[in-house]
Amino acid sequence: MQRILEKRERSLGTKLSIKGNRCNSPKCALIRKPHRPGQHGMRHSKQTEFGRQVVEKQKIRFSYGLSDRQLKAVFTRAASGAAETPKAVVAELESRLDNVTYRLGLADSRSISRKLVGHGHFIVNGRKVTIPSYKVRTGDIIAIRPQSADVPNFKDLKSRLKDYQVPSWLSLDKEKLEGKVISAPKDINVPFDIGFVVDYYLR
Repeated sequence: MQRILEKRERSLGTKLSIKGNRCNSPKCALIRKPHRPGQHGMRHSKQTEFGRQVVEKQKIRFSYGLSDRQLKAVFTRAASGAAETPKAVVAELESRLDNVTYRLGLADSRSISRKLVGHGHFIVNGRKVTIPSYKVRTGDIIAIRPQSADVPNFKDLKSRLKDYQVPSWLSLDKEKLEGKVISAPKDINVPFDIGFVVDYYLR
């Protein structure tokens, strides 16, 4: 699985935070092999506009762990709202519970967070939630389920979070290992161009 994730990032040429802390070290595949996988990976070819749209779509899919059908649904909902579609897309993706637990530092990657949520290791406002796509809202409190405190993924979590900085729209009590959504997602830098994907899905 690790190799599959590395190939995805190499093929797209972008760090997508799908492997957690591994890609913040020299072990990162993009640092060791900064070209596409395969025997033709060193070649450069001119990319069409449609090709760019597909690449940007794949970046979003792999980054957030979504199927094409799920991602299309996100863009469709975003386009039907009052906010600008790109901003609405980011807001919905970032509001997913599996992303929020990752952003809080309670999981090393979104893929790990998705599994932890699915196995019932997190609670929202005191209630267990097992749906990774569950949309958190301002004021929601997210924490590790007390019965899951001994899960290996949470070992030494307090020490690992000592110097961790959460995004401005979240807060984290590092002693209680309890996070809170204090506003809608904001000030988010994403490694992809959502505008291209809007054109892809809504053309």
